[in-house]
Amino acid sequence: MLAGSRGGLKWRVRMYLAYSALLAMGLLLSLPYWILQALWHGKYRAGLSERMGKVPARLLKSAADPVIWLHAVSVGELLAFSALAQQLKSVFPRFRVLISTTTDSAQQLARSRFGRENVFYFPLDFAFAIKPYLRKLRPKLIIVAETEFWPNFLRLAGKSGARIAIVNGRISDRSWPGYKRWRLLLARVLEPVDLFLAQTEEDARRLLDIGACADRVQVAGNLKFDVTPPAVLPIVSGLRAALREGGAGPVLVCGSTVEGEEELLLAAFEKVQSRFPQAVMILAPRHPERFDHVAAIIVDRGIPFCRRSEWKAGPLARGILLLDSIGELAAIYALADLAFVGGSLVPRGGHNIVEPALHGKAIVVGAHTENFRDVVNLFAHNQALRIAQTAELSGVFMELLSDENQRGLLGSRAAQVVRTYSGAIPRTIAALEALLESSKAGQPLQSSKSAREDSRAAPR
Repeated sequence: MLAGSRGGLKWRVRMYLAYSALLAMGLLLSLPYWILQALWHGKYRAGLSERMGKVPARLLKSAADPVIWLHAVSVGELLAFSALAQQLKSVFPRFRVLISTTTDSAQQLARSRFGRENVFYFPLDFAFAIKPYLRKLRPKLIIVAETEFWPNFLRLAGKSGARIAIVNGRISDRSWPGYKRWRLLLARVLEPVDLFLAQTEEDARRLLDIGACADRVQVAGNLKFDVTPPAVLPIVSGLRAALREGGAGPVLVCGSTVEGEEELLLAAFEKVQSRFPQAVMILAPRHPERFDHVAAIIVDRGIPFCRRSEWKAGPLARGILLLDSIGELAAIYALADLAFVGGSLVPRGGHNIVEPALHGKAIVVGAHTENFRDVVNLFAHNQALRIAQTAELSGVFMELLSDENQRGLLGSRAAQVVRTYSGAIPRTIAALEALLESSKAGQPLQSSKSAREDSRAAPR
């Protein structure tokens, strides 16, 4: 038995050594790309020392306080986690809630919402970068968004004594085939995770299939349905006044667009303008490094436009407002007569449609929504959005912009879906409380009757 145990340990050590070597090789081979991104787009330069394992002094000012470490990769995950983070601070007042992100845009937004002293860049998945954070922060609970299965991080976090929870867990249709191919290795990687809170029953089943322990998996629902309605920002009232003063309308807000979509949306908008000469499109690219590129595309098409960063509160009469800002889109959906959510006209998996739904807006998406399959299917089942093929995009826009009653019905149904399926945050908080209590007792997590009932009550 002992020999078998030693053999298993040796195999595991070899697995992590091989993974680290492959990761290092991959970073080395892709180094020219990262250098180009840093020089050309300014990406990845910020926070480089933090990514390499230097714990910023600002995080250590209250080193005596116990820590909850919450990791959200990008803006989408951060927005979904924002309300949860606020609840954690309320439910666990003696804990500091520290937030790590991977992308620069998420880092900026997190700092504006939670304070620079509570936010940092997630370290690279090497022991030398991870260990300083675990040693100096000494987190009691680590909460990871969705499916950030970093092998070294999970292994070292588990060895540190921290409880680990995967929250809002999902496995997209795109990722699923790859996970299945590596299920034997993933089962080892997932061993340190104490709790998996899946969005849906299907996500829970997929987690079990790739090796998650059955008694650690619960269905808590989708945190994106519990997004706190955005504050009414001054920019919204300012733009509303500017649109009214310029006699503009209708207003089409196209959010979270990605490469290859802007050209399609601009072509559709030109057709919309043939029927609605005073129409305005508020165009919000997903990635800040593309703002200049998208501006150049608009110039090439000869459509009048203004950048949000250059707008001086003057009237807006027609054309395009390029939203080259971070963190304002969720509030600006309030101005929409019609909202389009990007990442869906091209095969990028789509983005979150809950933000415009919170405002009761009629929503249009393209056919590629695999990353949000359950949310989109739920809205579609309730006739609360329109799915448009690329060829019919302009027709769908003109149909809905011409029919206020149809837009109103779509918007009211969308808002009702959000109200009906909210509740993931209290289920998540209850499960995390149980996890921390089990940590105090030094015992493995046991799902209580109430937790199991809450799990069964989550949206399917």
